[in-house]
Amino acid sequence: MSRKPKVVVLTGAGISAESGIPTFRDADGLWEGHDVMEVASPQGWKKNRELVLDFYNQRRKAALHVKPNEGHMALVRMEEHFDVTIITQNIDNLHEKAGSSKVLHLHGQLFQSRSTLDENLVYDMDHWELKVGDKCEKGSQLRPNVVWFGEMVPMMEQATKETYEADYFIVVGTSLYVYPAAGLLDLVDESIPKFIVDRKIPSVQRKPNLFLFEESASSGVERVRQQLVSQYI
Repeated sequence: MSRKPKVVVLTGAGISAESGIPTFRDADGLWEGHDVMEVASPQGWKKNRELVLDFYNQRRKAALHVKPNEGHMALVRMEEHFDVTIITQNIDNLHEKAGSSKVLHLHGQLFQSRSTLDENLVYDMDHWELKVGDKCEKGSQLRPNVVWFGEMVPMMEQATKETYEADYFIVVGTSLYVYPAAGLLDLVDESIPKFIVDRKIPSVQRKPNLFLFEESASSGVERVRQQLVSQYI
């Protein structure tokens, strides 16, 4: 049996926004009046951990009721013909809810906590609330398992490896502003077909084999899927 061609997909806030999760960069976005450094940095955590915990508790509580959209579902359907790996900048679990089988979270996961003493102690959360006094098995306070500004991106090495192995590379719903994730597109060889789906196409250097779909993820991802199937299968 021949292997399926490998599709690597980089997703950002735009795909989740269509399910009702506000994006970081919207004027009325996710920060809800908070300076980003207050709720998403080691300094903010040190200054006011109650505020940080409450911020993510509210995000978690809201995410319980959010459902995947057609953009997510099209990526699941893509697995019929391709070996699909999703590299997401999003901390929500919408790709998993939709049924995607290979999801790599660059910036952590909303429904996980981790030890402040040992970053390898990570716990899945089946509830929305994380409180001061909730501790890991070593007695250290738990924090959201989210990569904050100024912290290393531990999954970046794996994401780079996946990108180099891609037969096709798709970017969905990301401004390509946030590094190091935005740099993945530059790692893709010129011979590899590349697709960008976004309501507003990011400012990128035009390259060979680069196809642009200036539309929502809900419609654009399905169009890319159909093009891949018709042209390459």
